[in-house]
Amino acid sequence: MNSPRTKRYWGTQRVARVLQVTPATVASWIDQGHLKGHRTPTGRRRVASADLAEFLRAHGMAVPSELLGSGAGGPGGAGGRERPVVVVVEDDPGYLKALVRTLQREAPDLDIIEATTAVDGLLEIGRVSPDLVILDYALPDLNAVQVVERLQDTSKRLTAPVMIVTGGMPAKAENELRTLGVRAIVNKVEGMGVVIEAMRRWLSRRCVVRCRLGRLRSGCSNRKQGAPGHR
Repeated sequence: MNSPRTKRYWGTQRVARVLQVTPATVASWIDQGHLKGHRTPTGRRRVASADLAEFLRAHGMAVPSELLGSGAGGPGGAGGRERPVVVVVEDDPGYLKALVRTLQREAPDLDIIEATTAVDGLLEIGRVSPDLVILDYALPDLNAVQVVERLQDTSKRLTAPVMIVTGGMPAKAENELRTLGVRAIVNKVEGMGVVIEAMRRWLSRRCVVRCRLGRLRSGCSNRKQGAPGHR
């Protein structure tokens, strides 16, 4: 059985690019049951990567490498996947499109998941356990402080850093975010290059932590398997 926390979900635009059809066609196929998918509480359609791969195979189409092995127990899990996953929560369609396009060009090894509301963002974060969350301050339903507060719920087990990318926020809100543990706050007016560089720094730090944990676990395992006289 697949674990919801290790599934990757694609929006209609990304599915449309793979299938070379329009997002409206993808939405219609989902609604008619031709393509397995679901709706989020805000009405957005999502397709699990494993279901998209199955659809492609059933219709004799090539399965992109990023869809392979994304089920439970494969590379899709937070601890074993090959590609870092970044969830971008941004309600400005123009900025979101520009940011995603820049990321695809400057960091093609990233798996980018988009959300345009806080609720959708929280759902995607819970499903994929990302390596980094990029969060706009002012969203239609919640602001960044409220989102981070919800992410700190111990039941969600979020370990990814949150980076705020905003056009501006009250000083009080910035102080609250700092108190909640947010260390990266970037203003959109600083330019896309600053945003990308900040992302790379945080992803690099996360990779270092993972590598250290991996070596620690490996060392513990080796010590357990060592000879009785080992000191």
